[in-house]
Amino acid sequence: MSDDEGGGSLYVLTAVLMTPAQFPSVLGDDFPEACALLGVAPARAGYGLVLGQDEEGARWTVVVDDVSLVAAAIASWDCGMEYDLSPDERTIVASLAGWPLALSVAASGIPEPHDPEQGADGTGRVPLAPPSAEAWGPVQRRMGADQIAREWADWREREATDGGAAAAAHPGLARALEEAAGYTRTPPPPGRVRSSFAGEGARTLRADGPGWSLVARTGDAAFVLLDEEPGEVLAVPREMRPELPELLGALDRMAARPA
Repeated sequence: MSDDEGGGSLYVLTAVLMTPAQFPSVLGDDFPEACALLGVAPARAGYGLVLGQDEEGARWTVVVDDVSLVAAAIASWDCGMEYDLSPDERTIVASLAGWPLALSVAASGIPEPHDPEQGADGTGRVPLAPPSAEAWGPVQRRMGADQIAREWADWREREATDGGAAAAAHPGLARALEEAAGYTRTPPPPGRVRSSFAGEGARTLRADGPGWSLVARTGDAAFVLLDEEPGEVLAVPREMRPELPELLGALDRMAARPA
């Protein structure tokens, strides 16, 4: 694709959606926070993030407002089909140095991926970079919740074996559930609660708040991760939280959903 701002070509490697219902959680607890990190307005329709390299191998993230085009490309790639993602230059909202996500691929025939010089994108900012795996904080906590959602069957089996009695009395767990319940009464910023299809009539829920992340399935279990408990996953024991099914149902009804 041609990058009109940079005056050169971008070799597209991948793309991701950034909408209130679906955005890389490494960027924030909600959609407006993710947009702020990238320096764009929280447009209701959202954006597509196109990650690639320029002719010198430098990493670039191009934000485009043609969400449908990016969604079509991702759907084609997921089906193993080729798709030439070439957004119109008029749809480019911002071109940002670096990648916010870790990629294991690179364009062939050009130098190895590297960050351009600071300020190369005109923002004066340090280039975007994926989060460190060595630390624990809000980003890693949200990534952990995403991993549980992807590996639900394994975590559900582990919870059935280990139980959640020890977690039941954790004050952080109670706080997270209380704040999540508050979302059903006072809507939080867009994207703070998201719902996606999980099969067999169930939905996967992802909710985030100050210092906590929740991942659950309607009619099933829930897990909470806390900033104050590095690497720990707290199972919510349903027998000790009889209000959980009702809470999950209420969160699902007000959650943002993919179009």
